[in-house]
Amino acid sequence: MPLERVTVIGAGAWGTALAQAAASAGRTVTLVARDPAVVETINARHRNPAYLGDLALSPAIRAAGAFDGDSDFLILAVPAQASRAVLAELGPVRLDRRPVILSAKGLEHRTLARQSEILAAVAPTALPFVLSGPSFAEDVAAARPTAVTLAGEDPELTDALAAALAGPSFRPYAAGDIIGVELAGGLKNVYALACGAVEGAGLGASARSALLARAFAELSRLVVALGGQAATLTGLAGLGDLTLTCTSVQSRNYRYGIALGRGAGALAEGTIGLAEGVFTAPAAQALAHKLGIDAPLIDAVNLLLDHRAQIGEIVAALMARPLKREE
Repeated sequence: MPLERVTVIGAGAWGTALAQAAASAGRTVTLVARDPAVVETINARHRNPAYLGDLALSPAIRAAGAFDGDSDFLILAVPAQASRAVLAELGPVRLDRRPVILSAKGLEHRTLARQSEILAAVAPTALPFVLSGPSFAEDVAAARPTAVTLAGEDPELTDALAAALAGPSFRPYAAGDIIGVELAGGLKNVYALACGAVEGAGLGASARSALLARAFAELSRLVVALGGQAATLTGLAGLGDLTLTCTSVQSRNYRYGIALGRGAGALAEGTIGLAEGVFTAPAAQALAHKLGIDAPLIDAVNLLLDHRAQIGEIVAALMARPLKREE
């Protein structure tokens, strides 16, 4: 299967950054944007100022207002909660037997579905792949060294897609655990809210570090219970992404958590932008309860988001839990 032409659906920061990476890898890239002004600016000035400031984009990137069907594979780069609507608009016929790389990190709020499950429901014959790992759009677009995981069911095609996207500064590692990679990518945003809240409340680096370690343990239980592989969590999509998102102010979820910890939830929602963890947290809690998995950190984040408790009260309750052996 030729993999020379790629269409990126979604011209936000992440979609534009992935288009930049694909162009650097030598692919022919079409970037689909809904806003005609964004299309015009990218094509005329090779910039996407609304999302990436004055960063120069590759002249090889062509922007368009819609998908014309002329590509070897797709990258879906819209927010997790918008994936179903965008995939339905593309339709199962145009997605038939076409590789679709899903790059959103989050569970669908209403259905609790992973991104690949949404794709399977909308376009059952599409070929799902999942891209995740420690990466910020600004770093990828600026050609700063970045390594991620690309997971797919077909090893040969996964390897080929990873090679098609690999460039001087962007390195995808092929893997087979779609479930684990998706869950790690979505749930780490929830834990980033918690770590940010600890930071915002001024509870100290020791508390944040302990929370991060226990988040990894909780994440491991959930991923294995939902059919993922424990080994995935020691790699880029697991520990790598969890550590980055839970410690860096470049992370919107971490910044949102900081605002929550300071008691500024409404301000955070209005000024920080999309924080996928806000939508994923209740879905993750519902999944954990459905499976009977103990997830006190996810429960705590939901208390915080629902304004049913302050971060100090939540941490005190967590510290008062019965002592047990570390696992």
